[in-house]
Amino acid sequence: MLHSHGLNRKFDYSDIVARDGDGKRYELVDGELLVNPAPSMIHQRVSRRLQRQLEDYFQARRLGEVFNAPFDVILTRHDVFEPDLLVVGDPSHTTARGVEKPPLLVVELLSPSTRKVDRGVKFRRYGELGVPHCWIVDPDAKSVECYRLESGGYRLVAEGEGDTMLDHPDWDGFVIDLAGLWSQSPFS
Repeated sequence: MLHSHGLNRKFDYSDIVARDGDGKRYELVDGELLVNPAPSMIHQRVSRRLQRQLEDYFQARRLGEVFNAPFDVILTRHDVFEPDLLVVGDPSHTTARGVEKPPLLVVELLSPSTRKVDRGVKFRRYGELGVPHCWIVDPDAKSVECYRLESGGYRLVAEGEGDTMLDHPDWDGFVIDLAGLWSQSPFS
């Protein structure tokens, strides 16, 4: 992950647009440019499976629309995120550029190159900018942590690991099938 340390200015959205098309994922966190490599096969597999579960719940009930990276979440000139998955609960939050108001939910899948930032500065910044729900998914540990924004910070409201079913307290009937996320079979 590359950072803008040593430079005396904050990056903004125009800096990301100028780099579009080179195959990398760019994000801004309070003006700091982060460059992420393409995700691994396991990361992609877990993301796709969780996306299906989110769509089956949120889209089927017309509670929100699910998007996957790369998809810009532009919350300030200096804060442009590429969460692995997100749910937009209000269609007016989307524009031709992406999502421009806090989505209902962002999901970050940890990888060796993103773990520190996803759990650190990005996680804090999502809270500061008013994203109501943030989930941290760790494919290596086979765990999911679900956080809810309360008084400007996140509180853990549900967590699970291994092959369990995880009930989310904020959405009636929403159960995450963790075993279905981690299966090694490429045909599931």
